[in-house]
Amino acid sequence: MLERLRRTEFDEEERSRRRFVRRQWARRWLQLRVVVIVVVLLVAAVVGGWLVYFSSALSVKGVDVEGTSLLSEQRVVDAADVPAEPLARADVAAIRERVESLPEVKSADVSREWPDRILVKVEERVAVAVVERGGTWRGIDSTGFSFRSYRSLPTNLPLIKIDDDTEDEAVTEGANVVASLPPAIARKVEHVELRTIDQISLVLRDGRRILWGSAERSDDKSAVIAQLIKRKARIYDVSVPNQPTTR
Repeated sequence: MLERLRRTEFDEEERSRRRFVRRQWARRWLQLRVVVIVVVLLVAAVVGGWLVYFSSALSVKGVDVEGTSLLSEQRVVDAADVPAEPLARADVAAIRERVESLPEVKSADVSREWPDRILVKVEERVAVAVVERGGTWRGIDSTGFSFRSYRSLPTNLPLIKIDDDTEDEAVTEGANVVASLPPAIARKVEHVELRTIDQISLVLRDGRRILWGSAERSDDKSAVIAQLIKRKARIYDVSVPNQPTTR
């Protein structure tokens, strides 16, 4: 009986020892597995970083251009001057600055297109009027910026008459006025006369004249002239938009 009791106690101790050993191995395996996972992740991060930032596998292979009309895509690509380096290292801000240095470009947006291309979206300037400089017809945008040439005077854009003494500020004011006009009226403007920045006049193709004054409150003046032009007159004065007159 005593022998049987001792054997039972021994078996119980052996089972306890085995359970302890299994728990220890389970704990060690868990720790080892964590270490293995961390090592694998580190290796993957290193390899991934090398592939992305240093390997030629993800180098820039080309440039896609959107939004061009005046410009050829090749001019934009040439201006972008994107080096054949890993896409992740491409300096998109510097690329944008180079593209925006083109006179025809108002703004540009540059982004990465994985795995190996650069996308350049261009917003071109829009001519609202023409000026003559040095015997050349130059298109200007709403800010007065001169960005393109014409072989002859366009028939769909008004001419802003300037001379050697005309200040750039006056040209800018004239461009602002034209840009604020309703399209139906803008198409009828033959030329803009700039005596001073406060004495701007619009001459329509049928000879009628609009006295605009300065470029201040141009939106209000545009709304007034859109209605006033319906009256039969030779001169429309909207220099004071709250008190327009005709004669």
